[in-house]
Amino acid sequence: MSQQYIAAIDQGTTSSRCILFDRDGNIVSVDQREHKQIFPRPGWVEHDAEEIWTNVETVIREALAKKDVSPDQIAAIGITNQRETTLVWDRETGEPVHNAIVWQDTRTDTLVRRLGGEAGQDRFREKCGLPLATYFSGPKLRWLLDNVEGLRERAERGEVLFGTMDSWIIWKLTGRHVTDVTNASRTMLMNLATLQWDPEILEAMDIPEAVLPEIHSSSEVYGQARGHLAGTPVASALGDQHAALFGQTCFDPGDVKGTYGTGTFLVMNTGTEPITSQNGLLTTLGYKIGDQQAVYALEGSIAVTGALVQWLRDSLGLISTAPEVEDLALTVEDNGGCYIVPAFSGLFAPHWRSDARGVIAGLTGYVNKGHIARAVLEATAWQTREVVDAMDADSPAEPTALKVDGGMIENDLLMQSLADVLDTEVVRPLVAETTCLGAAYAAGLAVGYWPDMETLRANWHKSASWSPKMSSTVREREYHNWKKAVHRTLDWVEHEDA
Repeated sequence: MSQQYIAAIDQGTTSSRCILFDRDGNIVSVDQREHKQIFPRPGWVEHDAEEIWTNVETVIREALAKKDVSPDQIAAIGITNQRETTLVWDRETGEPVHNAIVWQDTRTDTLVRRLGGEAGQDRFREKCGLPLATYFSGPKLRWLLDNVEGLRERAERGEVLFGTMDSWIIWKLTGRHVTDVTNASRTMLMNLATLQWDPEILEAMDIPEAVLPEIHSSSEVYGQARGHLAGTPVASALGDQHAALFGQTCFDPGDVKGTYGTGTFLVMNTGTEPITSQNGLLTTLGYKIGDQQAVYALEGSIAVTGALVQWLRDSLGLISTAPEVEDLALTVEDNGGCYIVPAFSGLFAPHWRSDARGVIAGLTGYVNKGHIARAVLEATAWQTREVVDAMDADSPAEPTALKVDGGMIENDLLMQSLADVLDTEVVRPLVAETTCLGAAYAAGLAVGYWPDMETLRANWHKSASWSPKMSSTVREREYHNWKKAVHRTLDWVEHEDA
């Protein structure tokens, strides 16, 4: 029998990719295509779902062609996706009724406040684990029903279908209208205990259940593909951060992964019971493998990490390429008393303060551009510390070493800073494409390509690690100063300014 592979489709915010993996979890082939970012109004962000589907078809074909892999060598297809991005399409024709509304879009701000009413943003948190926010899919779907002419009536007649991007790709591949528990958990519409759509939340949001996909596990055969990979099982779906958790083999309570990109997403496995956060984190699904118990997670989202390096490059011109920030920061021994809190559009976890704006604190004549570069990197480390402290307070499971992935992990100084401020080991994996790898692993398990999760653990290999070198006295002094800087970001936007 010819060599078999798993194909992982990663439908992301800016591009779609297909990566082929072998049995050792190694990358065999990759293809990627970007899609347009559509900005109809300030704060509105949309994608053309048909363009995305065309790109998905292209990257599948090209990933196979690059290594002369035939379709019958693909044992299964796994899917991972940008979360919360919301689409409605015609059940018969498959045509989207509107562009997809992207997770970053803020058009539901007024609607979200109205839905909160007297109860406020935590109205549905006990059931769905999430605060009312523009981030999530449910309010976006409600906006479409209210604002696309005739759509509510069509929805109530069952003529249209709603889905996040996993559902759209699965529907285009197989004709089935399904989602998995991780993506469903980001809509605000799924009950964390039952893993089904919650009737009371649907009624409160005025969303007809007829438009919603069936909720399935993250690892099972949803159907057989059509098109270039005709007959291949489509066998997994996980939102991108959940896929990274799985790809990093964070299978035990207390295991934490951090994805360091434009922003940063920290996700901690909390076991088979959901934990309602008391400290500003999101309660979400980690993953569900077949008929095994669901695994839950706590998530902390940080808005600005890699974007701060881009700001240093593009807006201040202190560096010409992102990697230069490390060289510049290494020209000094410390931050010179300078702290940067990048609350460019408020603070995310664990603060959730939309009134905050960024500050550079502690400036003196001594501070030079090297100190500023170091403060830029330390901002990512201290924001991580705040989220990990919240995880520690919320969960009885002791956080373990931090497994990292994403574009920023090539910065060794940042990795050392993380180890220092967290007082824990930071570990970089050999295969850094953990999002696609997680989708591949879940699909492979569903079809027996990999026999069990212990085999996946054995596949995981460390590329590099960092241990803390900072003294506890310095660590706590610097954290104290960081908190002072954070405090100075608050209450900047007053109600009349908004």
